[in-house]
Amino acid sequence: MSDIRDLIPSHILDITPYQPGKPIEELERELGISNSIKLASNENPLGPSPKAVEAMKHAILEANFYPDGDSYRLKHALAQKHGVEPSQIFVGCGSDEVIELLMRAVLTSTDDVVLSQFSFIVYKLAAMGIGAKIHSVPPRPNYSHDLEAMAAAITPKTKMIFVDNPTNPLGTIVTKQEFEAFMQRVPERVLVVADEAYDEYVEAENFPNSLTYLKNGRRLLLLKTFSKIYGLAGLRVGYGLSLPEIIDAANRIRPPFNVNALSQAAALAALTDAEHVRRSRELNSQGKAYLYKAFTEAGITYIPTQGNFITIDLHREAAPVYNALLRQGVIVRPINGYGLPNHLRITIGTQEQNERLVASLKRALTS
Repeated sequence: MSDIRDLIPSHILDITPYQPGKPIEELERELGISNSIKLASNENPLGPSPKAVEAMKHAILEANFYPDGDSYRLKHALAQKHGVEPSQIFVGCGSDEVIELLMRAVLTSTDDVVLSQFSFIVYKLAAMGIGAKIHSVPPRPNYSHDLEAMAAAITPKTKMIFVDNPTNPLGTIVTKQEFEAFMQRVPERVLVVADEAYDEYVEAENFPNSLTYLKNGRRLLLLKTFSKIYGLAGLRVGYGLSLPEIIDAANRIRPPFNVNALSQAAALAALTDAEHVRRSRELNSQGKAYLYKAFTEAGITYIPTQGNFITIDLHREAAPVYNALLRQGVIVRPINGYGLPNHLRITIGTQEQNERLVASLKRALTS
């Protein structure tokens, strides 16, 4: 076969594909084991809302029809939830698609983007796919975004700057005061992307209200998802809120029928299930307290989190511990791709899962 690399642009060949958390089925197939648990991808251990499940049962009966290409009912429900116009809502096949399409709508290969070293890695991958220049800014000593340094990294060519809050993979936040100072420094011509995939889990009282800036006319894209607290990760539904002109630009390149009918029905129903959200938040808070205590007693260093996951620092190469956990049927997430080879990210699970994780981790550390 001939070498076809001359067909592929160099900025595409430079991309290392995204590596998701290892699926349970894959692990059990490889090792011939069963009863594994996955605490790798920050999924809701309670599963989807019962109301969402019921809505899907009804929606599947009309699977012979194409879905509503505009996600009309879901868009209007989200607009009402957030107090904006439907024209300010973009619904996508997961937040990943929203990120990808908004970046394609705004950026060219001559533009710059600014992000943190510990930002969600999909921002970087999407920017590389366009060929845009990336300014990656080191974090503060507490692992949170250095917003002052990020604002200082803006150049005349910068069009977008990304702030995931809480951060993924570390769970730290920037405060209301820090975000206010940041927004004052960012030129109004720059589109600020505030990714709040985990905001429903935040317990800190000084968390910023980024939506206020959008309502005041700033160029801001607010990202939300149904994959985390709503428990619909497998259905791939995310959305963005922004100025109508920005949403219109993204819609011009949106694939037809990008969100399937079952996903739309489930997301719409999940919005009405406040009790499922409450239970999910409560379980996460209890699990976080348990793991904090267990890690402290075991002498394991952890990064305090505002998300539904905790990142631990083993102060040694994490890969052998990760592999030892896999052999015990426990899947967590190595994050060496972020330059953190000594760390593991662990999703907060049910009490039973958390107890198993702690016991397995202790064995892995002494094996």
